[in-house]
Order: sequence, then structure tokens, then C-alpha cells
Amino acid sequence: MAGHSKWANIQHRKGRQDAARSKLFSKLSKEITVAAKMGDPDPEKNPRLRLAVKSAKSQSMPNDNIDRAIKKATGGEGDDYEEIRYEGYGPGGVAVIVEAMTDNRNRTASNVRSTFTKHGGNLGETGSVGFMFERKGEVTYPASVGDADTVMMAAIEAGAEDVESSEEGHTIWCADTDLNDVAAALEAELGESDETQLTWRPTTTTELDLDGMQKLMRLIDTLEDDDDVQRVTANFEASDEVMEQLAG
Repeated sequence: MAGHSKWANIQHRKGRQDAARSKLFSKLSKEITVAAKMGDPDPEKNPRLRLAVKSAKSQSMPNDNIDRAIKKATGGEGDDYEEIRYEGYGPGGVAVIVEAMTDNRNRTASNVRSTFTKHGGNLGETGSVGFMFERKGEVTYPASVGDADTVMMAAIEAGAEDVESSEEGHTIWCADTDLNDVAAALEAELGESDETQLTWRPTTTTELDLDGMQKLMRLIDTLEDDDDVQRVTANFEASDEVMEQLAG
């Protein structure tokens, strides 16, 4: 799982430095609007909306943008988006899950399929790789919040299932249905998290060399550049040396 965690960190740094912040904010706004439409527009009464707002704030999205996205839902504005999950195999046989929100299923399916094909992968049926992942809650903290033992004790008290600690930070895992409660308990003990989200945690991984990782990164970057794609998860594994080369 080390490779998976480091990929997230690489993407996080890349996102911070990327000039195309408007694309990221657009996707975060879409998630907020959909969450508000599906439930109460008050984040305190709507767990999904609360997570969406927290995720937006972790990416430094302005409060005005967040409020505007919520008002869009309450005012009946915005498109009706459909949530779709695509599954397939990327370079080296890596399993990939693509989560999308779209107002045109045919357009999105065509784009995702084309991207897989162009980057040495192939799109499969729903369920073709999903069995290699578990739906989990994920809470991340910087290394500065405390040592591994401190975070482990806080995680146990909060009802979490697992913790991964490294020099780069701490990743805390919990049941998907417990995420809000676990995140709140952790925040009371450790302070504000870097990120709190529902994600797909691989139960088995495929190791890639540098060439394989470069090809996979191109696939993931292209998928994430699609306006309809919200997030991409892959079950890769890579050595520290390979990840350092990529980060460099």
C-alpha cells in the first residue's frame, strides 16, 4: 500500500502547484451541488455534503465558491448529474476505478473508453475489478501532527480500523459508514485533517517498474483531466526508488 499512499501525495503536491485550479474547483463544486440536491442543504444535517465541503476546504477552495455551489442546488439550478463508476485495466494489468458525474452518459463512456485504449488499457464491465477493492473512509494527517503511536492511539479511540504512518504523514482507514464519526473524533483529538474522503482501498496490488508507472500516470492524468471524471483509483505498487524518480 506504500506506493498507493505516495501516489496520493505526489498528486496532492502536483495539484497545489497546478495552474488549472478552476478545473479542480469545478469538480469540487459539482460534488457539493449534487450532495446538497440529494439531501439537506445544511452540511451539519447532510453527511455527504459535510464531506464534500471539507474536501473543498482542504484544497483551499474559497468559501464563496462553496456557498454558491450549495445555493445552486437549493435554487434548483445546475444540471442533473448521474453518478457512474467505470472499471478497467491500465498498463501492466493494474486495476483502475473511475468515478464520474455526468449529464451525458454516452459522452462520458466514450471518452473514458477511448482514454483507456489510447494509454494501453482496456475498459471492462462494472465489477470486473471492483472485487480487488474495498469501500473505505480515509482520513489523512501531516507527519507534524504526532508520532505513529500518538496517531494510532487517537485512531483506536475514534473507532478506526487501520493506520499507515510514514515520514510523509498518517493515513487512517475506517468503515465507509463510520467516516463522519471517526473524522469528528479525530479532529477533536488531533485537529483539522488534511483530507477526509470516501475512497476505494486496494485489497491486492500490482507492482510496476518506472516505465509502467510513467504509462499509468499518463492514463490517470488524462482521465482526471476529463471534466466528467471526479476521481481515479488504481491498485498499483512501486518501489521507493521508482516513486522517488517520479516525484523528482
